[in-house]
Order: sequence, then structure tokens, then C-alpha cells
Amino acid sequence: MDRAVVRQKLMKDLDSMLARYGKIDAHLHNTDREVPQDWSDRAQMMENDEVLEALGEHGRAEVAALRGALLRLDAGTYGVCTGCGDDITAGRMNALPSATLCIDCAS
Repeated sequence: MDRAVVRQKLMKDLDSMLARYGKIDAHLHNTDREVPQDWSDRAQMMENDEVLEALGEHGRAEVAALRGALLRLDAGTYGVCTGCGDDITAGRMNALPSATLCIDCAS
């Protein structure tokens, strides 16, 4: 595992998630849109906001997971299962770079 390559990938993913989360947050706080005066339009906007809030929660969780992965990389424990202490396979780490559990412990 090339730590520099892993760090670069994690940082790219983190930057992408922060940008996406920033757009969602701006939209939910109406900094990038007008709030409709019509009640039916406002009700539709509120329904859409519920979906955005769920996406925002997912974004916050993903940001936390990526930051945790960077901390584990710095600590030398990146790719080590927090459940059993065995190495997490390279395939799993490639598919889910913020993984903290091997496939057996995750099951």
C-alpha cells in the first residue's frame, strides 16, 4: 500500500464530499434560492428539503468516515480491522476506502 496514493485518494474523496455537502447545506438554508410565496410551491419545496436533509446526513457521515480514515492512515492503523485486528483486504479497501472492519467482522 502506497500511503501517498491512499492519502491523495482520501483527500480527493473528502474534498468532493465537502463540496457536495456545502451545496446541500446552502440550498437548505436558502442561500442559493428564493423561497416561494405560493403555499403549494412552498409545500413542494419542503418535501424536497426532506430528501436533501437525508442526503446531508449521509454526507456528514461520509465526511466523518473519510476524516477517520485519514487519522488511521497517520496513526499507521489504516487497513487494520478494528474488530479483530487482522488486515482488511486490498479489494475491500479499494471498494470502501474508509472501511474499519474486515469482511468477516462486517458480516
